[in-house]
Amino acid sequence: MAKFDKIEDIKIILATDCGSTTTKAILIVFENGEYRLKVRGEAPTTVEAPFEDVTMGVLNAVQEVEELSGRKLLNDDNSIISPANGDTGTDVYISTSSAGGGLQMMVAGVVRSMTAESAERAALGAGAIVMDVIASNDKRLPHQQIERIRHLRPDMILLSGGIDGGTTTHVVELAELIAAADPKPRLGSSYQLPVIYAGNKDATPSINETLASKVDLKSVDNLRPVLERENLGPAREEIHELFMEHVMAQAPGYKKLMAMTDAPIMPTPGAVGLIIQTIADQYGIEAVGVDIGGATTDVFSVFRPEKEGVFNRTVSANLGMSYSISNVFAEATLPMVMRWVPFKMEERDLRNRVKNKMIRPTTIPQSMEELIFEQAIAKEALRLAFIQHKNFATVLKGVQQQRTIADAFAQSGSGQTIVNMMSLDMLIGSGGVLSHAPRRQQSAMMIIDAFMPEGVTRLAVDSIFMMPQLGVLTEVQPKAATEVFEKDCLIHLGSCVAPVGTAKKAGPVMKYTIDLPSGQVSGTLDYLEMKKFDLGIQENGLPIKVKAVFEPERNYDLGAGKGNKVETEVYGGVVGVVLDGRGRPFDLSSLSEDERVANLRKWMTELDIYPKESLE
Repeated sequence: MAKFDKIEDIKIILATDCGSTTTKAILIVFENGEYRLKVRGEAPTTVEAPFEDVTMGVLNAVQEVEELSGRKLLNDDNSIISPANGDTGTDVYISTSSAGGGLQMMVAGVVRSMTAESAERAALGAGAIVMDVIASNDKRLPHQQIERIRHLRPDMILLSGGIDGGTTTHVVELAELIAAADPKPRLGSSYQLPVIYAGNKDATPSINETLASKVDLKSVDNLRPVLERENLGPAREEIHELFMEHVMAQAPGYKKLMAMTDAPIMPTPGAVGLIIQTIADQYGIEAVGVDIGGATTDVFSVFRPEKEGVFNRTVSANLGMSYSISNVFAEATLPMVMRWVPFKMEERDLRNRVKNKMIRPTTIPQSMEELIFEQAIAKEALRLAFIQHKNFATVLKGVQQQRTIADAFAQSGSGQTIVNMMSLDMLIGSGGVLSHAPRRQQSAMMIIDAFMPEGVTRLAVDSIFMMPQLGVLTEVQPKAATEVFEKDCLIHLGSCVAPVGTAKKAGPVMKYTIDLPSGQVSGTLDYLEMKKFDLGIQENGLPIKVKAVFEPERNYDLGAGKGNKVETEVYGGVVGVVLDGRGRPFDLSSLSEDERVANLRKWMTELDIYPKESLE
């Protein structure tokens, strides 16, 4: 960044994301007073044999961008031309990476539901996959914990425990466990495993004495300096630093890539979290983002329990749409998947389809029946990942209550979740099954059925999975990141309006009046009914917003209390405004099989989810 005095000088931006299978490159250009995506290119990632050099995949993706944009970006020696001059070169080149399996960590803390959970939050927020959490009270014997550390071979370990000035015994015992395990890193045997200590500062000398000769030890400020406050920033920054220094340096070709970039390379999930955090903070909104992949599902959220935004990320490592699809099927159970399928299917046929997808993970559905079934599984994968996220995104333990350390050790499970669907402003979906659904209505329906939004919620999907590059761009040129995110990255689907409450039988749920550009519409929404109204997008790519009045019945709530009228603005999109009268909590168990199928077909027809003939 030294070559620019001001970030306003950055007009041309090249960014890449090195995924485990594909490397994606994008070119962003400042034109007519705004930053816009110009072109994107992609190429296979080249971390493995025979190439074993990540920069080859990067250069191939950049060459595609050159051809599509007509802008020369590479010198004859394959270095990136910088700064930009006329129609050659780029002002800045940045990259993210999850190649080589991303960043894999273990965390250790004294109390599972307190410091260990804070450490897990710090690691997940930095973009790591947390392989295991070791705690003094996790019911495993010391030799089992040592064996686990040896067996997993993480990229790094985060150790925490104790408030500043408190007891040091337990955290030093954890350090002794790590020393006894003498862990070896996953990549590269010639260097010492990085361990970050972020616990009671009074224990630092003892930790140094125990670990300094065995591992590459770094000490940062305590994650929980006092019981009622988390301080995750220093640990997250150190994780990023060590990821660059150690993990990335061991992967083939990364030293070359690090020399090419103008900002530190960031783990892909950390970058996605950063763009969601930036957008939520910039507009003062609450947002949930989800990235559903082949093997894992990441959920990111920013909620504001006390005005200040709290960021959380969780990784559901066994919930995905290809490699992990049978885990989803097993965890969700057959009836839960089948409740979204509008026709009867043989159980044996279903199980065979799941196994076929697992052994051929790159295949896509070839028939309408297969597509409907795959999207039903996606709804359950998203639902289960979100349940895990809600259980993890909690208020801090030990706040405003008198307890002894014995109580803390005995406490299991999480505190109260901060996830509040009624106050949530925006749901953003990403990943192949959502971004590449044949119809955008299908993406909207998957998000609504999986997350069951309450009140008035905006829906969007990432068009071409650009969020990682935009996340790292927030560190370099935040204005460019947010402009491209809103206008080119997000496909605005529209809004979902869902009153909270249930009914035993059919009847009105709410009255509505919406001032659409084509004229005012008003009417009544009944129980188990869904309606869709077209409300589109402006020429600049942003959604049209209009005034609306909703009057829920006395046992239904839209955010202002039961039966209270809500006057608000609703946002449009490529799908429009969806009114969901199915009730919250959503429960189909009282319906017979025929009633369930009939209702599904009715909703899918109203929202134009699948071609009509496929539902007959």
